[in-house]
Amino acid sequence: MEKYLTLLSNTTLFTGIDKEDISSMLNCLSAHVSSYAKESFILHTGDMIHEVGMVLSGSALIIKEDFWGNRSILSEVSSGFLFAETYACIGTVPLEVSVIASSDCEILFLDFQKILTTCSSACQFHTRLIHNLLATLAQKNLTLTRKVEHMSQKTTRDKLLSYLSAESLKAKSPSFSIPFNRQQLADYLSVDRSAMSNELGKLKKEGILDYNKNTFLLKENFHE
Repeated sequence: MEKYLTLLSNTTLFTGIDKEDISSMLNCLSAHVSSYAKESFILHTGDMIHEVGMVLSGSALIIKEDFWGNRSILSEVSSGFLFAETYACIGTVPLEVSVIASSDCEILFLDFQKILTTCSSACQFHTRLIHNLLATLAQKNLTLTRKVEHMSQKTTRDKLLSYLSAESLKAKSPSFSIPFNRQQLADYLSVDRSAMSNELGKLKKEGILDYNKNTFLLKENFHE
């Protein structure tokens, strides 16, 4: 676990807590690490969980599949970020989503109830940990709100422009990379992949944007 302390000290969950103190807290939180190969399931729909996950290396996707196997990507989780905290907090509701590895990855699992319950060996840092957890939940709520904003657009073109504009603003640059391939982006925006690819081609031909794989460049002289 020692090799992850620098990474953990830079995460929102452990902000303001020294690496030495994180090390002692991990024992109190029943922390353990598991490795997953690309495309393998980390958590399945229907699982009952009491642990929250954090990506240490690689990345994961939160997905929802319907009865016929149609997949929608709810979010991408990169290194240092949490997932499944809502279900771990409730504890009595089975997962309504699945989590899959989008690359080879390592996942840290923490007992959620032990995060919420102060212990004698780490009391002075536990309040900070709980505060950080609330900040993380608030940030994820903002992320979900932004996704809803993209999804509320009427056309595939508008959904694309909404999402790409937001990613550009987040990167503070007209040139940026996104965490999705074409199929994943279509799943995230809940649009048909072929229709989306056609729309991207039109946007490129119109000089609104340029792209190479998952790297995009928005043209500054474009105004809707």
